[in-house]
Amino acid sequence: MKNDIILAGVGGQGILSIAAAIGLAAVNSNLYIKQSEVHGMSQRGGDVQSHLRISDKPIASDLIPAGKADMIISVEPMEGLRYLPFLAQTGWLVTNVTPFNNIPDYPNIDDILSKIKAVKNHIAIDADAIAKEAGSTKASNIVMLGAASLFLDIPFEKIEEGIRQLFGRKGDDVVQLNLKALRLGREFSEKNK
Repeated sequence: MKNDIILAGVGGQGILSIAAAIGLAAVNSNLYIKQSEVHGMSQRGGDVQSHLRISDKPIASDLIPAGKADMIISVEPMEGLRYLPFLAQTGWLVTNVTPFNNIPDYPNIDDILSKIKAVKNHIAIDADAIAKEAGSTKASNIVMLGAASLFLDIPFEKIEEGIRQLFGRKGDDVVQLNLKALRLGREFSEKNK
């Protein structure tokens, strides 16, 4: 079993929370995990990315080579395209369709979405709208995790357990909101894969 995942987005979008939830789920499943993060200018809306490697065997490096990622989880569509050279031919691009217009010359969203749709294995989800349905637009990153969970080799129950651990100190209401967001994201992928 092996999952090599690149998480991509913009500072403040919850990339590191996604990585933490997956990491907790992996540890709870007795799997090996290595992670590498680049924060860039994250406090100023800059790009944030993380390499996350999970396996049932020891992992030598925390970096994923070009063309070898099993999945890109992107909470911002342009950032998903930035890392496409890392995606394996059989890999999945799971991306939010809502842009984070943090630069003056942000590309046309229709052009970005057409490039996303050209990727053989992709899920393009309006995570912001689904998070609002779950109860908070702040949970869009967890909607993204839910959408990606269908393609992880980790039992969904372990991912739910990771969410409980990650958000438990914030109270049961926050845990339940995030579990709802997670499940809605997964349901979207089940219907649209």
